[in-house]
Amino acid sequence: MKKRYLLGVGLMLLLGSNVQAQDEVIEKIIKEETENSQLKQIGHELMDGIGPRLVGSPQMQKAHDWAVEKYKGWGIEARNEQWGEWRGWERGISHIDMVAPWTKSLSGQQLAWSPSSPEGGAKGEVVVIPELADEAAFQAWLPSVKGKYVMISAPQLTGRPDYNWEEFATEESFEKMKEDRTESNRAWNERLQKTGKGRRELPTALEDAGALGIITSYWSQGFGANKIFSAYTKKVPTVDLSLEDYGLLFRLAENGEKPMIHLNAQSKENGMVPTFNTIAEIKGTEKPDEYVMLSAHFDSWDGGTGATDNGTGTIMMMEVMRVLKEVYPNPKRTILVGHWGSEEQGLNGSRAFVEDHPEMMPKIQALFNQDNGTGRVANVSGQGFIHSYEYLGRWMSKVPREITREVETTFPGNPGGGGSDYASFVAAGVPAFSLSSLSWSYGNYTWHTNLDTYDKIVFDDVQNNVIMAAIMVYMASEEDDMVSREVRVPLGRGGEPAEWPAVRSPTRKGGVE
Repeated sequence: MKKRYLLGVGLMLLLGSNVQAQDEVIEKIIKEETENSQLKQIGHELMDGIGPRLVGSPQMQKAHDWAVEKYKGWGIEARNEQWGEWRGWERGISHIDMVAPWTKSLSGQQLAWSPSSPEGGAKGEVVVIPELADEAAFQAWLPSVKGKYVMISAPQLTGRPDYNWEEFATEESFEKMKEDRTESNRAWNERLQKTGKGRRELPTALEDAGALGIITSYWSQGFGANKIFSAYTKKVPTVDLSLEDYGLLFRLAENGEKPMIHLNAQSKENGMVPTFNTIAEIKGTEKPDEYVMLSAHFDSWDGGTGATDNGTGTIMMMEVMRVLKEVYPNPKRTILVGHWGSEEQGLNGSRAFVEDHPEMMPKIQALFNQDNGTGRVANVSGQGFIHSYEYLGRWMSKVPREITREVETTFPGNPGGGGSDYASFVAAGVPAFSLSSLSWSYGNYTWHTNLDTYDKIVFDDVQNNVIMAAIMVYMASEEDDMVSREVRVPLGRGGEPAEWPAVRSPTRKGGVE
């Protein structure tokens, strides 16, 4: 009886010391990030110093090399793993000036992978695709574009976002505007349909007919915000103009006033270049061949500097690794971080990692991915893993309540089939979770836009996310056993049974026909 009591006391002391040790690590995580956060400096170096990270660009390569050196400076092993190659392209200047009927510098930029203007630029009249009866009429009109710039985007009826109308307009005026906008968009789409050309084919038909360039405007439904994607032209530049300046040129052209612009858009083709993922790791001590992973895509579109997509996810994961190396340098399991390339073109970097490291997939305890903006974590789904409620709940319970109190959870949830890099791992059966963040007007103002810049980062929110992720990684690493991988049958949109997402191969040679 006495021996059992002593054993019981010993077990209680052991458990108590473990809990205390765990609490001490958690306290150190919170203290380190609260008092010594490096987020602002890391963010400045990445977004301001290196800039946007379009796959295949010199800035993307510079970012990979910078991250490896940054990790090594913190005493963390890091490497760049090549997974493919991509069309190399380097953005140059975009100078766009209206020179008639009056003079104005226009706000805009060339799209990614756009061909260059002639050296020094070229001047030409701006025209709009007219109302035409059918495809034959379009073909008859087509030779007239030679030596001219052609506008191919719908004109916007209003440059005010809907929330601005809701605040100030009468209900009747707002409803009328929406009806007029719907009709205007319908009419423009019908105008384009009569050309017989699709969205990709129309620009190439125009350049083949001798157009000097293509002018677009992809408004993001927010003041000053335009989406900046890729060009479809092969020989002449494609530029995106602000809503305001596009509207100005469009109205002048539609009314027969023959606006003229001088466009100088320069870029450089660099052939096929290697593409990488950056991988860093803190080696485990007891179970080095089991892993807890952090995940964030490294590439971006290049209208802005890729600050909230996905600079914030990137610097968050780098900071988590820095903090853990400082306060938890000898984890039970190996802690890995993946900074993926070419997420924006189809999750290519993460899909390549899954395909290239099949032996690792059964050994990943959990993966935490962050992608969608600068806000604090607001949603966590169990991704279809039946027992995720039990272990995620335990891990999250250790995070300060002021960080998790507004986090909505969905268990077991449905597996994500795409959207961000966690889906590449979910398809392979890995318990991979998206730390989905609060919007901060992400969709309208920063997602793939010209406004996705350092000043949009909300560092207090990112700092909270660092603390949350670091604690969850620590808890997952210390877990005695591997967590359950049992999954549910996914449900389709109509509630019917569906298939688990399939593992998909990456595009390993991109940007070419």
